[in-house]
Amino acid sequence: MSPDRSAPAYLVAGEDASLVSQALSTLLEELTAPASGLTVVEEFETGSREEPLALGAVLDACSTPPMLGDRRVVVVRDAALLDAGQAKALASYLADPLASTVLVLAAVLESPSGSRRSVPAVLAKAVREHGEVVAVSPGTGRARGQWLAARLEASGLRFDHAAATRLGEHLGEDLARVEGLLASLESAFGPGAQLHAADLEPFLGSEGAVAPWELTDAVDAGDSGRAIAALHRLLAAGERHPVQLLGALHRHFAALLRLDGVEGLDEQGAAQLTGLSPYPAKKALAQARRLGHARIYEAIGLLATADLDVRGVSGLPPSLVMEVLVARLARLSRARPASSAAPSRRSGARR
Repeated sequence: MSPDRSAPAYLVAGEDASLVSQALSTLLEELTAPASGLTVVEEFETGSREEPLALGAVLDACSTPPMLGDRRVVVVRDAALLDAGQAKALASYLADPLASTVLVLAAVLESPSGSRRSVPAVLAKAVREHGEVVAVSPGTGRARGQWLAARLEASGLRFDHAAATRLGEHLGEDLARVEGLLASLESAFGPGAQLHAADLEPFLGSEGAVAPWELTDAVDAGDSGRAIAALHRLLAAGERHPVQLLGALHRHFAALLRLDGVEGLDEQGAAQLTGLSPYPAKKALAQARRLGHARIYEAIGLLATADLDVRGVSGLPPSLVMEVLVARLARLSRARPASSAAPSRRSGARR
């Protein structure tokens, strides 16, 4: 990250609290570097209903020249929790900011419960117009790989292809561990060291979590080994409860059930019918056609039985129930389809 140090405002925003914290620290290091002159930093928490943000103090800090330095950096954490009035007041300040002040807003866009939240639109717009938005979400798929590659390159260490691949596979969704791991590697091997996959092993620790679609993709591919490995990572590093993962599998197969027997569907039609975005809907449509009527219904039966078993009916540990379920679902994907397709009962209509 190389922000323009003359900008009057920055918004550091992303879904992962650890990544937001790391990006905020990096930005503050740059803003307070010796080349920037003597800088005073003041921090404010958005707070709660019991201890709300002292907005007056924030605006006073923004509007007052620093007495003991060349510049003042005002940091407001938890900016996604600002109310409309607070956001409007800060946006009004940014319309005519003080030249010696830099306002830094930090926002975690996913709550601890997993729900989405956002910075009030009026404030986000003001920052885009007068400052810079620093997005720290790695994204998914190719974007996540590109994000990790950029972090490895910026570290100064040199990773060969096998080492970079091993690191990405091991960390999975836990990209907040990247900075600490890079610091350990640099301390051990020195700046600019060339690293191979074998060099990483003593430093990797436990495997990180993976996205839930890693599990459903492995099941759809009929790869029981990969599916069970994804299940273990979701249960351990991902801290997902078996009931949560059962729900994810149920939603996946429920989408296949909605598509079962519907003729003439394309990607957009499948998306409308299932409520999925187009790419997952396209994959679901292909899998529904591949499995066919009988195997989709068998999968639903396996899910229903497992739902009772993880709640104690069988007496088996829930993790073992999930292993058996995942292996059986993967087996269904490997099985050869019936010699004749199931009769179509519908033509593009929701059940």
